[in-house]
Amino acid sequence: MPKFTQLIIMAKFIGEYKGKLDDKGRLVFPAGLKAGVPENEPLKFVVKPGLFAPCLEIYTYAEWEKESEALKAKLNFYRKEDSLFWRTYMRNRVVIEPDAKIGRFSLPKELLDKAGIVKDVIFSGSDYKIELWAIDRYEEAILPDEEYVPLAEKLLG
Repeated sequence: MPKFTQLIIMAKFIGEYKGKLDDKGRLVFPAGLKAGVPENEPLKFVVKPGLFAPCLEIYTYAEWEKESEALKAKLNFYRKEDSLFWRTYMRNRVVIEPDAKIGRFSLPKELLDKAGIVKDVIFSGSDYKIELWAIDRYEEAILPDEEYVPLAEKLLG
């Protein structure tokens, strides 16, 4: 009997998309990023604050499950330190499901404040996740070429 390999198609997000918070504090999920979600996967995401940058990170629910299970496997919940880490790690997470009509969604004010998001935003595709930035903070966070090129040489060369 032939063996079948299951093909797992993961989300791939590429590109930068500008957006604006509307008067009710909603954003529209960019169509170009929706296209990065596999057809069989629902438009359901987990949003959390960035760990190393003042942005929000958006994961498909499937990617979030994969990453959180991998992290949990490294922890021993009978150790106080691990339990404290997990509790803090899981804070400020929210599940969003953009509406089917135009892709609108809302985020809690606390998360928007953590990222400094007031009006204009950038959705930045970063392969397996999307980063949501206040536009001014995003521009400040980009490495200039004179720093990027030597870093690329160091990491890739």
